[in-house]
Amino acid sequence: MLRNLSFARQILPALALIGLAIAAWLILAGLPDRSTAEPTEQPPKAVGELAGKARVAGAGIVEPASEIIDIGSALSGLVTDVRVRPGDRVAKGDVLFTVDARAAQASLAQSNAAIAEARAAIAEASAAQSTARQQLALYRGLADPAAVSRSEVIRAEGEEAAATTRLALARARLSSAQAAAAAARTEIERLVVRAPIAGEILAVNIRSGEFVSTQGGGNATPFIQMGETNPLHVRVDIDENEVSRLAIGEPAVISPRGAAELHVKATFVRAEPQVVPKRSLTNSAAERVDVRVLQLIYALPPSDAFRVGQQIDAFIPAKAGAPAKTEG
Repeated sequence: MLRNLSFARQILPALALIGLAIAAWLILAGLPDRSTAEPTEQPPKAVGELAGKARVAGAGIVEPASEIIDIGSALSGLVTDVRVRPGDRVAKGDVLFTVDARAAQASLAQSNAAIAEARAAIAEASAAQSTARQQLALYRGLADPAAVSRSEVIRAEGEEAAATTRLALARARLSSAQAAAAAARTEIERLVVRAPIAGEILAVNIRSGEFVSTQGGGNATPFIQMGETNPLHVRVDIDENEVSRLAIGEPAVISPRGAAELHVKATFVRAEPQVVPKRSLTNSAAERVDVRVLQLIYALPPSDAFRVGQQIDAFIPAKAGAPAKTEG
């Protein structure tokens, strides 16, 4: 039977059929899944009164009402104590962290010793001046000028002048020591970093034992970040092409990014006076980044849905008579 098999007529067609079957199976197995499913995130949409009216859409970010305050240190040194953690509320003037002040304290002790020495010198010079003046007054008050020699009078005058000079020098040394002590106390106070306003601690990027430097430059990570988070604000970027349609001053509908079903009405606070390059991105494939934007600030009502740094979508009423435009 094997001798009766023909490669060209029987074996080759069979191999071709097997190859076609394998190719069809691979094609079917490699087809993408085209089944539909509900999106994991709802696209942003206007709600309520704005749903059927002309509006302007914008993207933004949540920030403290005071904006974010970056806390640094006026002097370099070793961190000795960090008093706060993220989420803590602090009052104005509360200590945030301290930097090693031993060198400044030693300077203060040295200045205090110099103050004590200068005061002792003032007391000695004052006594000497008083004695010399009394002696000179006694010589000058004698009824008989011949009762004392001219040399004695000249010596008494010299002693009075020397005592007066020593007193002035001691007083100058006291002023210098007091100034040095004040400078040391100021340096010690500058090594205690305090909260500039009442607010919430947002981030702490230092630990006890770390060295902080004032030479970090503009790109250095801030030691502590804080801000007033009651209330929270949102900074909304409006494309410069949409500014003419915008009804500035009207409340806005704000939704957290990816949660269009959650929305609140935010109160207008202010519009920044300068149009700036766009920085807040939506990550849309069709988004333009070579535009300038007008930044509007809105105050959020109390809500657990928003956090500092969170991205949001905003819808703001357009001016009366402005043409409708779809959000993209």
